[in-house]
Amino acid sequence: MAENDLIKLYSGRILELAASIPHQGRLAAPMGTAKKRSPLCGSTITTDVVVQDGRVAEFAQDVKACALGQASASILGRVVLGRSRAELEAAREALRAMLKDGGPVPAAPFDGYEVLVPAREYKNRHASILLALEAVCEAMAAAEAA
Repeated sequence: MAENDLIKLYSGRILELAASIPHQGRLAAPMGTAKKRSPLCGSTITTDVVVQDGRVAEFAQDVKACALGQASASILGRVVLGRSRAELEAAREALRAMLKDGGPVPAAPFDGYEVLVPAREYKNRHASILLALEAVCEAMAAAEAA
């Protein structure tokens, strides 16, 4: 990756998001928990949820990821409360399509992922970017199964 490409990819906005991740930590009594790891870079995200009426009532995330994974977790953390599993799964699939297939940016309230459009060109970064949504979807499934 050329230096100019790195500068473009790691924009100021991405670094700003990475530095301010909402809901960091763990919940004392989660209904569902999931830990996801990107085998390529080693990024990990552990997500805890409490679900009420089919929606995220409480949320926490332990993020140990690269700047792109951190930015993704930050975007999710800003909009996750009150979301249903179906909404989160749709956002995950839209983000995957945006990255892998050149699809549109996920619909609001997940449109903050637009900042990660430049990462389309870097397939080795896609798994880390998807971790936060994958973890929260799995945690929601675990909570619903419990």
